[in-house]
Amino acid sequence: MSQNAEKITDLKTALYDFHVSVGGKMVPFAGYQMPVQYPEGIMKEHLHVRANAGIFDVSHMGQFSIYGTEEEYLPLEKIVPIDLKSLNNNQSKYTVLMNKDGGIDDDLIVTKIEGGLNIVLNAACKHHDIKRIHEVIDPSKTKLHEDLSLIAIQGPKAVEILNNIIPGVSALTFMNGSKFKFNNEDIYVTRSGYTGEDGFEVSIKNSLAEKFCKTLLDDHNVKLIGLGARDSLRLEAGLCLYGHDLDTKTTPVEASLTWALSKKNKEEGNFLGASIVKDQIKNGALKKRVGIKPEKTIAREGSKVFKGDKEIGVVTSGGFGPSVNGPVAMGYVLKEFSNEGEDLELEVRGKRHAAKIFKMPFYKKSYVK
Repeated sequence: MSQNAEKITDLKTALYDFHVSVGGKMVPFAGYQMPVQYPEGIMKEHLHVRANAGIFDVSHMGQFSIYGTEEEYLPLEKIVPIDLKSLNNNQSKYTVLMNKDGGIDDDLIVTKIEGGLNIVLNAACKHHDIKRIHEVIDPSKTKLHEDLSLIAIQGPKAVEILNNIIPGVSALTFMNGSKFKFNNEDIYVTRSGYTGEDGFEVSIKNSLAEKFCKTLLDDHNVKLIGLGARDSLRLEAGLCLYGHDLDTKTTPVEASLTWALSKKNKEEGNFLGASIVKDQIKNGALKKRVGIKPEKTIAREGSKVFKGDKEIGVVTSGGFGPSVNGPVAMGYVLKEFSNEGEDLELEVRGKRHAAKIFKMPFYKKSYVK
């Protein structure tokens, strides 16, 4: 988490007043006042997204652009290990921001656009990330778009609903985007998300954000969804939350994220921390991020993991999975205990409870490729 985010807790997105007007319960998150839930509650919101479609305000995240030629933005590969030349225009890629110790300073989405790159940064890390990016990219070629909101619409009915408002979005494939129009203004839509469902993320002017949400909500299949359900949805999908499941001391190999590093970059080792990462790819890491399925008891972040009397790891995310009707968790264990089906115990409030290593995701749907 950046220093600024730790100190400031009253930033507001353009939709703050709208959230309050519809009963959103506002809480501090990454320096912003954000809705953790609406009156129906987290459980109903979660299940609604799995069955229908939900809107998420994720405008606290950083929308950042690098402008220039390929030659001008290629130095980004020194800290973000993806093959930028291999990206097609409007193609997005999940990747990580590396540090010199092989750890992860953030996870992010990079999209190649005409004339540069768009990058979505985690809210708590965005100012630190930008400082890091400016070490390899000329600051005059970059911009943080504080005039833009980011709205996600997720769920099996998202494509039909959004296509009714923005004709043509249904043609987008997963992790690809394009410019569209709403209210005669440019918006940028990518087919992506953080829920394990099909869905879209829409970059739109702050001044249009509320109108856009209200237009979506005209369809009875759409509801507003808070951060609480966003967290349980991403956990069921086995997706990481930075600052919990990923941090500056955890490598992509330990985090089971080597797929987020391009083959070319792994082979050439042209990024910060590459020697550590390449050594772990070759020889293995001591620990590994895994899914954990508790038998009965919910285990939260910080719960210790045991095999017999041996402490072998820790839970980094945990809670109730409404779609699987039971507790789910992820965390890190010593690699020799990371095989699917491995029996272990979780320490919750001083008592041990049975659990198994479970292959993530806990809940799976097919993305549109």
